[in-house]
Amino acid sequence: MNASHVTPPRVLLSLAGAALLAGCAGLPWGRAGVDAEAACSALMAPIAASAIGLPGGGAVIESATLLPASGLTLTNPLPFIPPPPEAVVVPATPQYCKVLGVIEPVDPAAPPIRFQVNLPTAWNGRSLQLGGGGFNEVLTSPGALPPSARIDQPSPLARGFVTVGTDSGHQNTPGLALQAFALNDEALVNFAHASYKKVRDVSVELMKRRYGQAPLRTYFMGSSEGGREGLTLAQRYPQDFDGIFSRVPVINWMGLQVAGTRMGVTQMGEGWLSPGDVELVHRAVLAQCDTLDWLSDGIVGNPQACHARFDPAGLRCRGTTTTGCLKEAQVQALQTLHSPYEFSFPLANGVRSYPGWAWGGEAATGTGPVGGYVSWQTGTARQALQGGSGSSRAWLYGSGAIRYFVARDPAFDPGNFRPEDYAQRVGEISQLMDATDPDLSAFRARGGKLVISEHLADYAQSPYAGIDYYRSVVKTMGQAAADDFLRLYTTPGADHVGTGAPVGVDMLQVLVDWVEQGRAPADLVQVSLESVPPFAVSASRPMCRWPATVRYRGHGEKQRASSFECAQP
Repeated sequence: MNASHVTPPRVLLSLAGAALLAGCAGLPWGRAGVDAEAACSALMAPIAASAIGLPGGGAVIESATLLPASGLTLTNPLPFIPPPPEAVVVPATPQYCKVLGVIEPVDPAAPPIRFQVNLPTAWNGRSLQLGGGGFNEVLTSPGALPPSARIDQPSPLARGFVTVGTDSGHQNTPGLALQAFALNDEALVNFAHASYKKVRDVSVELMKRRYGQAPLRTYFMGSSEGGREGLTLAQRYPQDFDGIFSRVPVINWMGLQVAGTRMGVTQMGEGWLSPGDVELVHRAVLAQCDTLDWLSDGIVGNPQACHARFDPAGLRCRGTTTTGCLKEAQVQALQTLHSPYEFSFPLANGVRSYPGWAWGGEAATGTGPVGGYVSWQTGTARQALQGGSGSSRAWLYGSGAIRYFVARDPAFDPGNFRPEDYAQRVGEISQLMDATDPDLSAFRARGGKLVISEHLADYAQSPYAGIDYYRSVVKTMGQAAADDFLRLYTTPGADHVGTGAPVGVDMLQVLVDWVEQGRAPADLVQVSLESVPPFAVSASRPMCRWPATVRYRGHGEKQRASSFECAQP
């Protein structure tokens, strides 16, 4: 698929004809002849609260700066830790106006919502809002590549998209827990959903000022927390976006925090798995499951079949043997991680559990704690009540969420947390944070298209959460209706941030083709690229539409997608 340009929407072809194909400079919304410097400076005027579709303050523009075009550069601030594939470059940019500002809160004690909007001088009539990650303690850079992007293709900004980012209404403060902002009700609601809607409306107002009209198409792409944001927008604000890509979304947010806290508690004593124990588990999983996709390549290509085959009890120490095996508490920890967390009461939308994790990709990669168990679930030391340098992210995130979101007490002991003791508050947070509403009929009715992607070696959040959500949409709306606007893809071997397997795919082009040309995506191809120009393809695999799984054909080069097929279960 050639992604060096974005296919124009059909509605524009009838209006602009051949002029559109020649580029945006001569189009009405390109405002040919307008002085770019003056047009950028004119964006400094404040935006009234009435232009924003939710109650709150207006927007103050802090700066509007016209920046010149720049070339692509390479970046890797932590060379010993493999970054997400799309993060190894700072993409080339065209001339654009960089707008920074804040949306003022209603509560004087609440922090403002910070935002950045990049408006290219040559506009293609579209906008792309990018989601955040973690607890969104920093301003999302809308100049970056979107999730899973191919680094050999132009950035959205270089293609002519207005790009939008936000911090979701709070900034990280040194010395404070990442979750401390949740003690303020307005900041919590902004993080849950309101900030993304408000910033979207502000960006539309800026486009009206700069180009003389609103965008003809609006898109959203996000990963992890940003993936949750994308699903939240489809569910809560179905009229605002035409196409959404939601990668490894933290869908069942409340369930994940409770499951992460549970796993952290199991790691405080004899249940802790050291990095060496993790290697032991990983080798055992590969020994039983690597060839279930008909290929021995270090990737568990069929985790569902592996779940039926692999039993961690087989690693239990027997008799006097104490090496090369696991203690009973460690076996129980594994069973805990790979089993659902069951609630005694319903969460939002009737959800009553958080799914266990898949098998495969347990061992950390590289020389740092990246991916797998070590980074997300086990850490490099036994978990401590107050966290620490060796703690897993699941414990730090989950225990912090229990303290600040649920108990609202920084001194609360998450080790003693029982959801049923806080059922009302847990339910309230679930209603705010969980993106599990299966009725997407309003989003479908306005022509919206949604793509969800799950990485099956993801230990930050269970890939089965997205699969369960997809199933709930099908159950609610019917398979035919779901096929009309929704796709789910899965990638074996890929961890949360997209390392471990090919994940590069131009999903923005996929969305545009579906939204604007009616070309519904089928199975796709993902690639791994060399991290230096000319970014040659080093490996490729099919990106299978659920419920199909990748399977080796039995012949052909193992690094080529053509040697594999998407097999139905």
